[in-house]
Amino acid sequence: MDTRFLQSFVMVVDCGSMAEAARRLDLTPAAVAARVRALEESLGQPLVRRSGRTVTSTEAGLKILAHARTVLRDVRNLHAIANDDAPVGELRLGVSTSAMTGILPPMLKVLYDQHPRLAVHIQPGTSSHLYHGVTTAALDGALIVEPQFELPKSCRWQLLAEEPLVVLAPAALAGSDPLALLASEPLIRYDRAMWGGRLADRYLADRGIRPQERIEIDALNAIAVMVHQGLGVSLLPDWTPPWPEGLAVVRMALPAPAPVRRMGLVWAGHGPRAALVEVLVEAGASTAAG
Repeated sequence: MDTRFLQSFVMVVDCGSMAEAARRLDLTPAAVAARVRALEESLGQPLVRRSGRTVTSTEAGLKILAHARTVLRDVRNLHAIANDDAPVGELRLGVSTSAMTGILPPMLKVLYDQHPRLAVHIQPGTSSHLYHGVTTAALDGALIVEPQFELPKSCRWQLLAEEPLVVLAPAALAGSDPLALLASEPLIRYDRAMWGGRLADRYLADRGIRPQERIEIDALNAIAVMVHQGLGVSLLPDWTPPWPEGLAVVRMALPAPAPVRRMGLVWAGHGPRAALVEVLVEAGASTAAG
């Protein structure tokens, strides 16, 4: 069996689209579809179903998905070991979007200073999606918002950054009462599907604030730009820099005690690459201390 067929199948399922999978694999959609069909013929089962431009996995596809990921990772590890590109294979790391530019790069700098030949595959996503990836062994670890529920005993957690909620407002509103702004100005809401967005939503509910909702979005950088444009104010985590440059906005502290979004690493404590994740944890601790 050609592992490229497995790679195309997994990418199509992850993307939910032949076109997007083709873009990421640098192939044509027809080539990706042909690979998936070849895999289906080899296994004698339909693995994906199409509905318009959307592609989902069949029951048979779901049964082999985790095994396909394992095979692909083992093949990458074989290549890495044979070519001496990595000490012990590849680390699959999930990273929430807001941590991608702030928390992650300094950690990787420390990590690669110590282990220059380590191979890392980074998968972006939401905290909830990436947490699921860790619990299903699709990911070795994930840099996410701390879950608001008890972790299973198989998982470990390391806090890396605490980001208090702040009110983000146009610079012209500097000096205003932040709670009054939340109650009176249009709100650009941090998506409640995000764990950090739920934290902000609970704060508003606990304070009895019923905002004038204008926009709901899960992109913190985009929210900052919208506030700069005068579209409203927002309640969001004071996320680790960098922030977009050249924005005329102010960050207003909330009355104490302000809710805090806690960012950290979650990983399977007894997973095959737990030791590699712990190296990254040490890099994160070193970065925070510095």
